[in-house]
Amino acid sequence: MIDAQGSSSTRPYLIRALYEWCTDNGLTPYVAVQADDTVQVPREHIKDGEIVLNISFDATSSLELGNEFISFSARFAGKPREIIIPIERVIAIYARENGQGMAFPRPAALAVTPVPVEAPKKGNAPSGAEPQRHPDADVKLVKSVPPPKTDSSSDGPPEPKRRGPPKRPKLTRIK
Repeated sequence: MIDAQGSSSTRPYLIRALYEWCTDNGLTPYVAVQADDTVQVPREHIKDGEIVLNISFDATSSLELGNEFISFSARFAGKPREIIIPIERVIAIYARENGQGMAFPRPAALAVTPVPVEAPKKGNAPSGAEPQRHPDADVKLVKSVPPPKTDSSSDGPPEPKRRGPPKRPKLTRIK
């Protein structure tokens, strides 16, 4: 019998599968990332502790969707930047055009305690008695509300096209 604790995370495999699905269907894959000190992203683009990144072929260079990290080069305001994202910090991957994708459980906040300058005292070893949970135990498939249909036979004038960055679709958990 395979122990879920000993098996590798399904998150990187699901991310790669959804990336491939997006590209095969002409959709733009976006990842939502919970940003912290382990994530190498442009800090000026982080909002509410998250950053959403376009990981399409056209937006990235040298994209690697590994088992531990997602890494690529991209331009932000014309400046090339190296992006490195630990897989456990990816909280969603979805298609920009229709919001279909998958959300993952948010990573638990890392309990980082400042390390004193002097040598640590004996007996300060962390307790390992807490049971560990598989990181992907709560993975849910999500589907957002489809974009509004454009009806050319409507009575009113057509709505003007919105300029600027696309609005991030809201991901909804389906139980």
